[in-house]
Amino acid sequence: MTLTLREEAERRERAFLAPWATFADEADGRERPEEPCDVRTAFVRDRDRIIHCKAFRRLKHKTQVFLAPEGDHYRTRLTHTLEVSQIARTVARALRLNEDLAEAISLGHDLGHTAFGHSGEAILNEICPLGFTHFEQSVRVVEVLEKDRQGLNLTAAVRDGIRMHSAGVAEGERAMTPEGRIVALADKMAYVNHDIDDALRAGILTQAQLPKDYIDVLGATHSARINTLIHAVIEGSQGPEIRIAEPVGTALWGLRDFLFAEVYFNPRAKGEERKAKAVMRMLYEHFLENPAEMPSEFTDYIEADGLTRVVLDYVSGMTDRYAIARFEGLFVPKNWQ
Repeated sequence: MTLTLREEAERRERAFLAPWATFADEADGRERPEEPCDVRTAFVRDRDRIIHCKAFRRLKHKTQVFLAPEGDHYRTRLTHTLEVSQIARTVARALRLNEDLAEAISLGHDLGHTAFGHSGEAILNEICPLGFTHFEQSVRVVEVLEKDRQGLNLTAAVRDGIRMHSAGVAEGERAMTPEGRIVALADKMAYVNHDIDDALRAGILTQAQLPKDYIDVLGATHSARINTLIHAVIEGSQGPEIRIAEPVGTALWGLRDFLFAEVYFNPRAKGEERKAKAVMRMLYEHFLENPAEMPSEFTDYIEADGLTRVVLDYVSGMTDRYAIARFEGLFVPKNWQ
């Protein structure tokens, strides 16, 4: 009997991947049953659905750290996502784990992020009685909101990896697959390094300010640090346990703490954060009071989901520029025509 291309790919996985890898031919957990694809494995199919969804396209206009930067070379939420994917795929390949699964989780991990980066997330969590985290919203995006409220019908392993990627999950909880645990670590590896790069570009930091003890371990350049970190994860991981070898791990977390002190809470880098939070707060409160002004794709579900949930879905899905445009249309006076 002739094998399909998918079956051949699944057979190659069985021959090459480590015994503790996550195999596509065992993928399950889709909320709706569907026939297997003749060409793509389950995880490749999930990856493709994420890339083609609307929430993924919106990431290009969502802040990473610097709000609405004028320069062309600052990271956005989309370029961050692609850098996480590159790191996770490299590590997964080296450890003989499922690269397709790592890529799918990476590409979906921030789909639920708000406009204006973590400041947008923080204000929605503060003012909404339901609370708000970007990782839980990312799961809601793929399970409910995409494809005209049909969801993407992803496998359980991808949805779990998306939910568990963040440092904000409950202490002790982690992804159920080693590929998901790779993405959780790759996320930190990516943003620590590219946020240094952007902060140097913005003049928030100078090379001389970077902590010498950590830079001596990790490397003086962006590419050197990524290389060091990837090798340390490959060296430190044993079986399904994904760890970063020392002293590289200590240097990574130390550099992360340095960034929180010198960049993430730096008034020069975050000077517009107060305004961004005000925009999100006013939009959220306005649509609670005036729900009919939301698009019908949201208002149609107020009865089923409740007004608070629908407003949260609408406001949290906005890009930076869409949020600013809606704010200006609602609250900034215009000249009399």
